[in-house]
Amino acid sequence: MLRAVADGAYANLELPQRLRAQRLTGRDAAFATELAYGALRLQGRYDPMVAMAAGRALDAIDANVLDTLRVGAHQILGMRVPAHAAVAETVALARQVNGAGAAGFVNAVLRRISERTLGEWLAAVTEPLPEPGDRLSVEHSHPVWIVKALRAALLGHGTASAATVDAQLEHLLQADNAAALVSLVARPGLAAVGELISAGADAGRWSPTAATWPGGDPGGIPAVREGRAAVQDEGSQLVALALAAVPVTPAAPMTGALTERWLDLCAGPGGKAGLLGALAIQRGAQCVANEVSEHRADLVRSTLRPVVAAGASGQVTVRVGDGRAVGSDEPDGYDRVLVDAPCTGLGALRRRPEARWRKQPADVTQLAVLQRQLLASALDATRPGGVVAYVTCSPHLVETRFAVADVVKKRDDVAALDAREFVIDAAGDRLPDLGDGPAAQLWPHLHGTDAMFLALLRKL
Repeated sequence: MLRAVADGAYANLELPQRLRAQRLTGRDAAFATELAYGALRLQGRYDPMVAMAAGRALDAIDANVLDTLRVGAHQILGMRVPAHAAVAETVALARQVNGAGAAGFVNAVLRRISERTLGEWLAAVTEPLPEPGDRLSVEHSHPVWIVKALRAALLGHGTASAATVDAQLEHLLQADNAAALVSLVARPGLAAVGELISAGADAGRWSPTAATWPGGDPGGIPAVREGRAAVQDEGSQLVALALAAVPVTPAAPMTGALTERWLDLCAGPGGKAGLLGALAIQRGAQCVANEVSEHRADLVRSTLRPVVAAGASGQVTVRVGDGRAVGSDEPDGYDRVLVDAPCTGLGALRRRPEARWRKQPADVTQLAVLQRQLLASALDATRPGGVVAYVTCSPHLVETRFAVADVVKKRDDVAALDAREFVIDAAGDRLPDLGDGPAAQLWPHLHGTDAMFLALLRKL
């Protein structure tokens, strides 16, 4: 799997296929998942240790052999595998996949690694690093630029102060390296949280539509298998529910029985659209899920098929179109618009172990233009009195607060609402620690969700 990811595969898509192909379930599947995800996620920690133990630079080690060494290092330093067993099994693996010559090299390196504890290795490889950001980068296996961006985000969203930011940053980096729980959404009107709990899930921490799956394949739950429920992070649920909760006045002049028109401007792969569509059916509203590419629109159609079937004809629809053009094509056409903007995904590093190594600072700059164009289009497509939710799965300030400010400052027909008032838990209470407003920022280390950002904008 590591080699497939090196060639461009996505771990969260690749691993389930390989587990099924090898018929691994239960503890074996959990072991394989931790071994693969841990080696990917923590390679920034293990690589300098491998280099020191090998006595050579990383680029002098064959990439295939380096992956084998990462697997061994994670067993020795990050799992409860006895060192002698980890070395023996990894050497056998090297002999099988890398050749007899590589097996001797792997044996020598891993024996050196097994001679020290994780703490001793971290002290050895970080001692020469003068900057705190560089040390955190190695200790917690994040690229330096991401460490700096997350520190700035904690300060910029008002989550941390100068006195608390360093401690919070360390907790956030640790949370990024912890395996995320599997969150489920019970789509309103199609399934209930109680049904998921009866199938073995636990109640979610925050969202009234959420449950947590303790382990294994959630596809075994009938509601998930039938599409009445789905896998969806609680933060993703909360921002969609917030958009639906904002009062929209005055009521839109509608023909027929439908009361409002809702739009998910960038709907792929369809998680938030599924929740909004189910809510729209309950409210007697129309929900349009828009996606720019036919391929991603097909994913949305697949995700929304049970929701579409539950509504009236044409009540929940999926279409292909450029979100940047919707504002000019359908001005003042919608009551509620969700802009789940394409972003770097720095808020979901727990779930995508290879993502941190693929993202670059240039990605932020490239996406920034698109994000602002989509938000401007969404505002144009919203009728006066309606509301836009701008959402990213990234706390990066350029993708969040700065993006909203850049668009709003050019307009005199937009007012920012206090989004924190609408991020509500199952008991009806406002979630804590959402920042200093008016936007809301969720965090893995504080809320156990992805780091979702939400701004709510009223069209005047």
